[in-house]
Amino acid sequence: MRTMQMPGPRPALLPILLLLAALLAGCGSTTVINEYRPQPATAANEIKKNESVVILGRRNRSDHETEGDFINCVGESLSSGSQGVKVIPEKQFVDSMYPYFEASTAPMDVRNLGNLAKNPAIARKFSDLNLRYFVWIDGHTETTDQSGTITCAVGPGGGGCFGFASWDDQANYEATIWDFKKLALSGKISAETDGTSYMPAVIIPIPLLARVQAHACTSMAQRISEFIQ
Repeated sequence: MRTMQMPGPRPALLPILLLLAALLAGCGSTTVINEYRPQPATAANEIKKNESVVILGRRNRSDHETEGDFINCVGESLSSGSQGVKVIPEKQFVDSMYPYFEASTAPMDVRNLGNLAKNPAIARKFSDLNLRYFVWIDGHTETTDQSGTITCAVGPGGGGCFGFASWDDQANYEATIWDFKKLALSGKISAETDGTSYMPAVIIPIPLLARVQAHACTSMAQRISEFIQ
């Protein structure tokens, strides 16, 4: 009987494989959450099953608008699970409230919502939606630092990419929660997530992403849920 021995990794690839293992272990992110409540939470703050929440992102800043996918992520996280609440999608809310929440006419912050709610036409629409909480999110994710290079080439024997690159991402978001039943500010939540992503390339690039925006979304949705339940 012949015994076949499978070839192990080439010696030249061992340092690269060890580097990949180290990066996989270290690739991650850290999130810092801060909260502000003007008044202690009571049972009166708890949202009822028939009441709804709307989450809107800042849309009147051309330099750093809040990403739509982040708003959708927070809404989906907040509405999922056994403790999920009814969340009105951002586009549906903006369309139903036309033109009051278009980018050019939307209030600059929640401090103007009290006056806006005094408009009889708007108050009726809020009532039709059974709207209890308005969550206004301001912020964005950006790349703060990049280093390394990756070179790709194609030759007669084939092609491939070689090199190493890394970049730091930072996600900063602040959610302001407004209670329509009390016409008052319920509180603010800020989430700051930092992480480093890596892309080693040995024949093909392998992205190892820190996913800072996803971590900020999950943390913020969890805290919003605690605020309103």
